[in-house]
Amino acid sequence: MRYRYHILDVFTSTRFGGNPLAVVLDADGLDGGRMQAIAAEFNLSETVFVLAPAKAGANRKRVRIFTPATELPFAGHPTVGTGYLLASLGLVTLDAADPAMILEEGVGDVPVEVTMRDGMAVATQMSVPRMPERGPQAPSRAELAAVLSLAEADLLEGAASYSCGLPFLFVPLSGLEAIRRVKLRPDLWEKLPPSGGARGVFAFTTETESGDAHIHGRMFAPALGVREDPATGSAVSALAGWLHDASPRDGLRRWRVEQGFEMGRPSHLDLEAEVADGRIAAIRVGGASVMVSEGWIEA
Repeated sequence: MRYRYHILDVFTSTRFGGNPLAVVLDADGLDGGRMQAIAAEFNLSETVFVLAPAKAGANRKRVRIFTPATELPFAGHPTVGTGYLLASLGLVTLDAADPAMILEEGVGDVPVEVTMRDGMAVATQMSVPRMPERGPQAPSRAELAAVLSLAEADLLEGAASYSCGLPFLFVPLSGLEAIRRVKLRPDLWEKLPPSGGARGVFAFTTETESGDAHIHGRMFAPALGVREDPATGSAVSALAGWLHDASPRDGLRRWRVEQGFEMGRPSHLDLEAEVADGRIAAIRVGGASVMVSEGWIEA
């Protein structure tokens, strides 16, 4: 059978920036094994398969998300990009008073709000279904420095793991000069003691390339078949937990995260957290997307 697919760049408004995403439409005829093979064939950080929703609703679709190596219960740039594509193609019906769709993912229902301009989708923002949970104690500073091919002095205090459905290990660094020198050692990463089942490491600094950004990050997940990712919405979602614990404050908090610069694919992710009574009550991650190509795949 032939299946229609689209390639998008997500968390950018410029083609060939951001994080590439493949979306295969009307994929109900595919089983999980075939989906995994197609994701490996595309060899992008993630591929999404759009299916008929399990629950009734013209604004709903079910999706399955695969890296080249495994299926994920939730991921940010696939959610944001798929929402943009479905709205752009008119494949979901949105209420003008509440322009949101529901994507049914492994973690549950994920609301995606669409910003329309002149009848066209220009940006999407997902509401993260789970609030950040902190994992167990992180590996030692010396171990993390070795994994990142850095000196211990390049690492700041506070490495910790957080998860919004997909655990990441967050490692704060001293600045851009240090983060540019990061070279992940997959062999040492595999030997680290477990840290909340972290599937990737997100190194970051508050020194940025863009004047409107607050965080500069890099994400590596070799166990998922992703050597480095240009934009990682699931990691940025969980980063809200680290940022809140480092500087707790009630109210609506906003950060702009830049990623992918070292890969030549600049990305910008807008992160919001609503904090009440010292606890995060809601997280949203969004940004722009742009169409790149479309075609058919035989499966």
